[in-house]
Amino acid sequence: MLTTLLIANRGEIACRVMRTAKAMGLTTVAVHSAVDADARHTREADIRIDLGGAKPADSYLRADKLIEAARASGAQAIHPGYGFLSENAEFARACETAGLIFLGPPASAIEAMGSKSAAKALMEQAGVPLVPGYHGEAQDPETFRRAAEQIGYPVLLKAAAGGGGKGMKIVEREADLVEALQSAQREAQSSFGDARMLVEKYLLKPRHVEIQVFADQHGHCLYLNERDCSIQRRHQKVVEEAPAPGLSIELRRAMGEAAVKAAQAIGYVGAGTVEFLLDARGEFFFMEMNTRLQVEHPVTEAITGLDLVAWQIRIARGEPLPITQAQVPLNGHAIEVRLYAEDPDNDFLPATGTLDLYREAAAGPGRRVDSGVAEGDSISPFYDPMLGKLIAWGENREEARLRLLAMLDETCVGGVRTNLAFLRRVIGHPAFAAAELDTGFIPRHEADLMRTPVELPDAFWQLAAKLFVETEPAHIRNDDVHSPWAKRAGLRLGMPALIRVHLSCNGECRTVHVTNEAVLRRSELAREFGFDGPRSVGFASKLAPTEGRRSPKAIRQGRTLYLEWNGELQAITVFDPIAAAEASHQQHGGLSAPMNGSIVRVLVEAGQSVEAGSVLIVMEAMKMEHSIRAAQAGVIKSLLCSEGEMVGEGTVLLEMEQA
Repeated sequence: MLTTLLIANRGEIACRVMRTAKAMGLTTVAVHSAVDADARHTREADIRIDLGGAKPADSYLRADKLIEAARASGAQAIHPGYGFLSENAEFARACETAGLIFLGPPASAIEAMGSKSAAKALMEQAGVPLVPGYHGEAQDPETFRRAAEQIGYPVLLKAAAGGGGKGMKIVEREADLVEALQSAQREAQSSFGDARMLVEKYLLKPRHVEIQVFADQHGHCLYLNERDCSIQRRHQKVVEEAPAPGLSIELRRAMGEAAVKAAQAIGYVGAGTVEFLLDARGEFFFMEMNTRLQVEHPVTEAITGLDLVAWQIRIARGEPLPITQAQVPLNGHAIEVRLYAEDPDNDFLPATGTLDLYREAAAGPGRRVDSGVAEGDSISPFYDPMLGKLIAWGENREEARLRLLAMLDETCVGGVRTNLAFLRRVIGHPAFAAAELDTGFIPRHEADLMRTPVELPDAFWQLAAKLFVETEPAHIRNDDVHSPWAKRAGLRLGMPALIRVHLSCNGECRTVHVTNEAVLRRSELAREFGFDGPRSVGFASKLAPTEGRRSPKAIRQGRTLYLEWNGELQAITVFDPIAAAEASHQQHGGLSAPMNGSIVRVLVEAGQSVEAGSVLIVMEAMKMEHSIRAAQAGVIKSLLCSEGEMVGEGTVLLEMEQA
């Protein structure tokens, strides 16, 4: 009897699994690291258990701690979510040994398909077309060099035991192979506990189309249509939709039947995804199989009306699949975007910090938000930077696209850099509207999708200053409310009222003088700028629309004003000019950390000469490695960090003298 379910994960997938489990009457158990003690998934669970540690290797990747937590909580089953141990055969086997139900396929199926190398060998035997590549046991650099030379550059290195872009590197030339291989192996070891790699031909302009399969314990298996996941950055999916635009009924059936055949060949049970690369000629090549629930499963749920987590639980109970292949629905179209804490203007580096502002799109027909955070939560450098997913459904693709754009417009995030504005540009791009999709979409349209930094105009600063004045208390002090000196009115005898406001935004500081009559008559300011919310700190208002466009947002959170300008939510704060002047005299310079993370490798030493572009330091943040390179040729003066050290964003790592 399955009455209590432990979710061996965190973030939005843990919250999403709990939602269905509770709806089915199950008691939910959350596990958490020391960093996640007050995370949303722990707050929403019926029972919470501390795993300790901070890094995944000390918490969510500890199978022994997870099984002990299940025993202590009385859970009969474990849902692994995705990532972490979801595709770890040893964990699935350990659960079975401990008498626990693992909500996933048998360990044998994970071993067969969870390893990309083994899966490719199996598909080769089954006659499924494969991308040319090497997926053997030998893992030395020379073997990969020979394989890459035979395949032909560019090649793609991939972690054999995982996905999600972790341990994945494109190599354009032989000279870069060894460094890329070592970096990919470290990422794979950190993320999956397995450093094995494979290499395959990097196809140009392919589409990424995947098939959702489901199998029960009675030998039945079916596919729930397909998803197009072609729009990616750094090999990580950003936009997913179902069904795949332009896919014929015949091609859908061929890919679906191939996916089912693959699942049945290994005795698969539960939810899985068979991923293919689809070229412009309509030929598809097996890429990998993910033996778990996918991040993008909500778009499949949207077009079928099915709850895939509920299916997982029912199949784990021994129930048969509730429908046949002929009964699988396909209604309308759904599109999903992944909201990440990352900086698109800085090569999509992950961002950390506190969510000072977090407002999700309103619920409604065809609208869904799956998230794992709330306002006030902290985003740490230890885990994947995804905050949540926005999913829109429509009778057709264009209706879903427009609905998703509206949801993105309603979403507000402040305190942490995100890809929110970038997602708006992707979904609003004419090429996306025309369904011109392939994995090179983002690089090809980079000029349109990436924001070009521009100086904020005087109108922005003037508006920000007026909004700050509008939301400040009317009195500076309350000891004599009738005194003109106690009021924040900018009174000047014989001269117009003037308030001086010192503002800072994006590293730029401005002193703005607010002189119009609205300073003295706040009601006029409210009418002038179209506020529709309360006049107090914490208000959420919209400014009057201009030139037929939707009205921009202005939200005051404590001492920060979030003001939308040209589609970007700018964070504006009041600064102290005296303190700023003192800070300007402090020593600056050196190469600093672009994000919070840990130092993996230091590749230089003091006194060493380096060329422009040389890798100096390798950092790890959110399970991915990031190389810090020299902007110009020079000499290393001093090292200020060491391997294994945790550093914060902006920390000076080394000092360098230009050649």
